[in-house]
Amino acid sequence: MKQARFWLPLAAALVLPQVANAQPKKPGGKPPATVPAKPLPSSAGGGAGGDMGDIDDPSKSSDTGTPPAAPGDTGAIVVPGAPSSGGICEVDPSACQKQSDVQALAEKEPQKDISAVQQIYALRRGRVELMPYWSFSLNDQFVSHPGPGLGVNYYLTNVLAIGVNATLYQPFNGDSDFNFQNRRATRVAVPLNEYQAAGTVNFTYVPMYGKFSGFNKFIFHYDGYIVGGVGALRTRPIAVIDPDNRSFSYDWRLAMSVGLGLRIFLNRWFAVTAEVRDYIYVEQLESTKIAATQAQQQNRDTWFGEKPLTNNVQAQIGISMFLPFSWEYRLPK
Repeated sequence: MKQARFWLPLAAALVLPQVANAQPKKPGGKPPATVPAKPLPSSAGGGAGGDMGDIDDPSKSSDTGTPPAAPGDTGAIVVPGAPSSGGICEVDPSACQKQSDVQALAEKEPQKDISAVQQIYALRRGRVELMPYWSFSLNDQFVSHPGPGLGVNYYLTNVLAIGVNATLYQPFNGDSDFNFQNRRATRVAVPLNEYQAAGTVNFTYVPMYGKFSGFNKFIFHYDGYIVGGVGALRTRPIAVIDPDNRSFSYDWRLAMSVGLGLRIFLNRWFAVTAEVRDYIYVEQLESTKIAATQAQQQNRDTWFGEKPLTNNVQAQIGISMFLPFSWEYRLPK
């Protein structure tokens, strides 16, 4: 019994330190302080090795051929934000990043959207545009209305212009052979009209422009525009119901126009254009009824029929030339 009392305290003394060392360290605790090692004593006769403490002395050189450190060179690595005792940070403090700068950059909101805006390829402000074109009708299956035309625009800004355009139709109107053969065979005819000329005053707005690659070699610039205006269209009915007694003369019709266009630039003053425009006006048609007597048939008041709202949709293909040919950018100072 006395021996057990003796061994229990001895075992507890040996086990408890091991258990204490196995416990995890608490967060935030300080690491144990380290005691600097003492230099080893020098050899007894001042041998070739010398004092071991001389190894850490930069002013003394060893026998291994290592040159002494330069004055002022501590060999320390400069850490941004940390106090410096020498080096480039002491010579030029602005060359070292400070902790406040790092904090400001970390709190700065990054710019998500970066836009690259290219200068307009062809400036239009203050320039005159000449647009010769050839037009042809799209929505009249019985008679065609092709003809040449010319547009002139002056650009008040790079996106807004005022101008006029005129189209000549009279020598080029065409009644198809199908209509003639159908009328002669079935005695059925529809009223037809032909155009002489048209002219409008327009406002042009250019909301879009860009570029695209063509033939894997060239870069083409383009712009799209909206055009609208008011003018007049000179038309007349074609005598197809009773051509023996009726004949018509041209008369003016008030017309509204609206359209979309596209320009593809070949250089800064020359472009190819394509446009679709709708001329909206009230048309005068020939009467489909024939009077019973010869006297009534020759009465002009019996020749005219309905006045429907008509859409003359036509396509225009041409070129665009800007005057003057040369210009230069005026950049802000």
